[in-house]
Amino acid sequence: MSSACVPTHPESLGPAQSEARAAAPSPQLTKGFDRPPSPPTPSRRRFRIEGADLSASVSVFLIALPLSLGIALATGAPLQAGLVAAAVGGLVAGRLGGCPLQVSGPAAGLTVVTADLIHRYGWRATCGITVLAGLAQLGLGCLRVARTALAVSPAVVHGMLAGIGVTIAVAQLHIVLGGNPQSSVLANVRALPAQLAHLHPAAVTMSALTLALLFGWPRIPGRVGRPLRTVPAALVAVAGATATASLTGLVLPRVDLPSWSSHALAGLPEGPVLGIVAAVLTTTLVCSVQSLLGAVAVDKLVAGRPGPQSRVGRSDLDRELLGQGAANIVSGALGGLPVAGVAVRSSANVQSGAVSRNSTMLHGVFVVVAALLMVPVLDLIPLASLAALVMAVGIQMVSLHHIRTVTRHREVAVYVVTTLGVVILGVLEGVLLGIAVAVAVALHRLTRTRITHEEKGGVHRVHVRGQLTFLAVPRLSRALHLVPQGTHAVVELDGSFMDHAAYESLRDWRRAHTAQGGSAELTGCREGVRSAEYGGRPEDEDGREPRASHGQGPGLAQGPSLAQGSGLVRSGLARWGGGRAGGADHELARGISVFQRDTAPLVREELARLAREGQQPSQLFLTCADSRLVTSMITSSGPGDLFVVRNVGNLVPLPGEENGDDSVSAAIEYAVDVLKVRSITVCGHSGCGAMQALLSAGSGGGTSPLGRWLRHGLPSLARLADHGRPGVRLAGRAADTTERLCMTNVVQQLEHLRAHDSVARALAAGELELQGMYFHVGEAQAYLLRRAEGEEAGEVFEGVPGAEELRSPA
Repeated sequence: MSSACVPTHPESLGPAQSEARAAAPSPQLTKGFDRPPSPPTPSRRRFRIEGADLSASVSVFLIALPLSLGIALATGAPLQAGLVAAAVGGLVAGRLGGCPLQVSGPAAGLTVVTADLIHRYGWRATCGITVLAGLAQLGLGCLRVARTALAVSPAVVHGMLAGIGVTIAVAQLHIVLGGNPQSSVLANVRALPAQLAHLHPAAVTMSALTLALLFGWPRIPGRVGRPLRTVPAALVAVAGATATASLTGLVLPRVDLPSWSSHALAGLPEGPVLGIVAAVLTTTLVCSVQSLLGAVAVDKLVAGRPGPQSRVGRSDLDRELLGQGAANIVSGALGGLPVAGVAVRSSANVQSGAVSRNSTMLHGVFVVVAALLMVPVLDLIPLASLAALVMAVGIQMVSLHHIRTVTRHREVAVYVVTTLGVVILGVLEGVLLGIAVAVAVALHRLTRTRITHEEKGGVHRVHVRGQLTFLAVPRLSRALHLVPQGTHAVVELDGSFMDHAAYESLRDWRRAHTAQGGSAELTGCREGVRSAEYGGRPEDEDGREPRASHGQGPGLAQGPSLAQGSGLVRSGLARWGGGRAGGADHELARGISVFQRDTAPLVREELARLAREGQQPSQLFLTCADSRLVTSMITSSGPGDLFVVRNVGNLVPLPGEENGDDSVSAAIEYAVDVLKVRSITVCGHSGCGAMQALLSAGSGGGTSPLGRWLRHGLPSLARLADHGRPGVRLAGRAADTTERLCMTNVVQQLEHLRAHDSVARALAAGELELQGMYFHVGEAQAYLLRRAEGEEAGEVFEGVPGAEELRSPA
């Protein structure tokens, strides 16, 4: 089994040619590389269940059982429908889905949609609509459009969840008080005063007890509370209320599970075609978006889980959509609720230490057993307790964290409109309204540009805030003509886009201004600022693109230490009217000048703190000296984050080796023993000249300093030629010989690291982690190397992606 490198970018890469310009490798080394692999020896595979999966499945089952009943109660469906959906979600979606650790079942986010369908079409027709929604999900999965669901504005998703949460909470409040909910939120609100005047004491008591246990159980302090908190609070709350109601003999409505022989299956929906199509689309939308965002959230939970990473790879969203579609077809056909990924159960599954999809499937088996054998026990549960549990879930869906996030990004209008639309009109209508407002906000931001002019110290500054498009050209021209002839002017751009019309306006003004003896300078243009025709960077007089400074900032990403301070700002200075640079000295001086003027004031406080406290990097980053590798850029790090060692070919000489290099060994020893770094990363890259030289020279090496140094790469060359060892492959496409050597070299240097005494001691003590990384220069794509699934520990690696900042539902 070969090892794999999986890209950190969310989109999968298509086939691409390597940009490595390797010299032709020697025939002795490449002979046999293209031979087809020999067929693997057949072996028996036994089904094994890890202890972590077993314990996680029990925890998830204990959470899913009361929640499934509560959600079925909230929708007005038969209570068995919740158990059917939970079992199908665990077994079908768990087995076929693309996110092994996501737990699917009846979700609170689908409560409003399902309740409305039952009210309009009846229960059996709702099951038929669920089947049709599953078929639609299968079609979308086959079209591989799962990623497009993630393009929805986070404010729309959060607003949808908040609206659903409000609807659930208001409806369940009536059951908590001992009554029955109405068909809409507004009707429930209008009926609330009358309901408060006719309280049911027993129902209110059991609901209060359920809520007290639900919120109090996780907060039990001390040593006694630590083992108690391992039991799910939802189970404790419902079990406590059930036991209390049974022991005290309270008279109140309870769960009533009829015989499975009378369980209703799916039927064909009847009614207006457009109404049924809208119902199918709504169910498909909510199920798909919640499941896909849940899968992304699970990936982030797994990536942030302490200890060894699980053997499962990153979620395949298209496969997840296919699995969810299959689950909805089966659940609807068997008379179950619609199925989607459930955040509460999925997070519990990850936090309980699950390592494979077996935990999800086992939880489904436990639900089947409970549905068949525990009916007498389930019939004791008070409906008020289940309603209180679901009401609490609905309240939690209105997340304060989400509100703060949309406020920070100035998307409150999108959030509020979506929430109110879902509450008043319905889920589909509310989402469409939210999307329309989000588009309007985006267009408003695109066309809103603020342009100011001021004179200070004899320098005229024109500041442009926002996107510079043709709509802003008249205001830009007015501001530029306020600059007197023969003066020095600075145009500051604070945006991310400049179209052709704006570019020509700036260029024409600059030419006229400099022709009349003035000078003009453009600042604030980040690397990410693009021009519609010229890539966003104006040309100098001779047509050469001006060089940008190498500071970091919003155009890239900020490192952890800079998040506490101001952050770096990419200056991107382009000098206008200065002509061709006068050589390397001039370029260096200009770059330093730009740093001192634009970047130093922003980072001075952070650097002063590092000067006082000393460096405390968390990682030793060993990479090639290639000028195209900007370590701070590809790792989103800042000052003080990385202890960087660079050399030709990112080589790690074995300790005590002839022609060794004590500088590399000294850096490793200093990083591990003195700085106490927690990880060491070896980073290779595509098109590495050292690897190309190795392929060209073969095992002969050379007598020059470079030739003697490259001898440390010969073990990588031998490893590549050894067909008895698993190779390293690039996920998603083939790699040529040079690229395979570049990746194999990373794996080999990691082995060399383990031979150093300081590294061996830290690894044995569990204080250090070794990581491999590969950066494809031509695609600006990073890859991480990880151990492959299903193989014994050793030399086989597969890729696992880096974390990506994507949205997740409540």
